[in-house]
Amino acid sequence: MSLMYTKTFRFSFAAIALMAALLFTGCEEENKTPVVKVKRTYKGDVEVLNSCGMQGAAAKMRSYLRENGFDIVSSRNDRLQNYDETVLVLRNPEWEGAKALAQALKTDNVLVVHSSRAVVDAAVYIGKDFEHIIEPEQGETDDNE
Repeated sequence: MSLMYTKTFRFSFAAIALMAALLFTGCEEENKTPVVKVKRTYKGDVEVLNSCGMQGAAAKMRSYLRENGFDIVSSRNDRLQNYDETVLVLRNPEWEGAKALAQALKTDNVLVVHSSRAVVDAAVYIGKDFEHIIEPEQGETDDNE
């Protein structure tokens, strides 16, 4: 009878040890690495001017450009309100963010007007095409939001 008790005890001890090992090692949850969006920022000051006459265009463009890493130091209505296309005017032709700003604006309308008195590196004159600039491309979505 003691032989049978010893085998049962060994079997039970082995079963408990195996279950404990599986519990502590085999049941780990898979840790997903969080996806971090890197937002590039560009040194330099940008001014946004509503030149299309559409109410709220400067505020919308300011938000769009800030989301894309640009430092918007002022936004206001321009005295001219008849631009059909958005124009980028570079006041500082050596500014490192010029190419990225033109890409964000989806425009080739870039003028260089060097001014030693300018207080900004670039000025964005918003045209009537601004809604096509700030809207995401068709099929382009942010899956994380």
